[in-house]
Amino acid sequence: MKTGCRKHIIASLAAGIAACSAVYAADGGSNNDCSPFSKYGIGTLNRVGTAYSRSMGGVGIAGRDNRYINVLNPAAVTARDSLSFMADFSVGEKSSFYKQDTKTSISNTFNITNFSMSFPIWRSSAFMLGISPFSSVAYSMMDKTTDGYMGNMTQLYSGAGSMYQLYVGAGATFWKRLSIGAQFNYYFGNLEKYTDSKPASSQYRSLYSGIKMPLQGFGGKFGLQYEQPIGKKDKLIVGATYRLSTSVLGVDSQKGNSGYILELATAVQSDIVDTLINNSIPMDGVNIPQEFAVGISYRHADKWNMEVNYTRSDWTKSGMDGKKGFRVENFSSTVAQSWNAGFEITPNRSDIRYYMKRCSYRVGGYYNVEYYKYNKMSISSYGITLGMTMPVFRWLNGITVGIDLGRRTPVGSDNMKIKENYLGVNVSLNVFDIWFIKPQYQ
Repeated sequence: MKTGCRKHIIASLAAGIAACSAVYAADGGSNNDCSPFSKYGIGTLNRVGTAYSRSMGGVGIAGRDNRYINVLNPAAVTARDSLSFMADFSVGEKSSFYKQDTKTSISNTFNITNFSMSFPIWRSSAFMLGISPFSSVAYSMMDKTTDGYMGNMTQLYSGAGSMYQLYVGAGATFWKRLSIGAQFNYYFGNLEKYTDSKPASSQYRSLYSGIKMPLQGFGGKFGLQYEQPIGKKDKLIVGATYRLSTSVLGVDSQKGNSGYILELATAVQSDIVDTLINNSIPMDGVNIPQEFAVGISYRHADKWNMEVNYTRSDWTKSGMDGKKGFRVENFSSTVAQSWNAGFEITPNRSDIRYYMKRCSYRVGGYYNVEYYKYNKMSISSYGITLGMTMPVFRWLNGITVGIDLGRRTPVGSDNMKIKENYLGVNVSLNVFDIWFIKPQYQ
């Protein structure tokens, strides 16, 4: 690899890391999803993956492609050219449209959704590291109530913050067909949730209260894939992953002690401000539960491939229903499940006349059952995805663009249920280069 090229790529990756750090540094984390459903627990879970997997309906458990980094299964890191260096930098924009009865609102968010890199270790083994958002809290709601003592009141609820997942993994292939991988996960972030109670009468004081939760935890993930050739051009691949249960603890940012979160409350009347509470309080850890996922894919040469996935995690023992800062009225934990499917086709990757035939085109779909219930009703999200990868420069470099059109809503007949229609756009830069080649001159 040429020195100038290598310096350019390293500079780009350094810029990506700096961008991720800057995004998180602002207010302790950025918002990847603005939704009233993020009020519960650790917020809305981010769909992990690059723009490539997102545009395929979120599949990747059984995906093996030497053009892209697959961050969903650590065993897939071995699907590569033996001398290749790979990197992915993805960003996403999401526009959400909410409706409850006759009330409507709109929100827009933009953020880095994934940064990862991968390179070979030795022979059939490879290494991967990266960072991606894990969950987001972002909401602002108002409710008018009547108190028997203070009369009419306005309740303002707001929340902000994100949790991130820093991962380091490696994998190896045995007997040219079986790939096994392991991944270390570090979860960290800061979530904040506030309530502002304002009486209509000026003779009563307003009460502003909230919880600040700097959180962190350590976990792991294991994966495997088996590739079975069928004839000369086709391959059948099965894959599975298992994520370990992780205890997430609060961290006292002032004292540096684990197992604490900050509770605050302030009373205001006219120009008088009275701080009632500003203390670190003990918090037993809540659990990010273990997760199982399986997938199967079928690939025909370098022409097309299809994949289906199923994922399951039981959040009923997470402990969030009874913990301050996580529990919310009318919300409760449940079993999260996901069904994903995707299809990709590349007309002619080697075509030298028509550029569009060298592009890859994708379509996918998904149906998710969220990890919480509202008024005993499950929350579901479902949608369709579209995408394409446009090759640039030489090797397997490319720009991937994906579109996600979907809906999230409680499953039931509650007249007060909130419906969310959303449109997401994901873009990623796929960097590919060949390293460790020593030029020979005559």
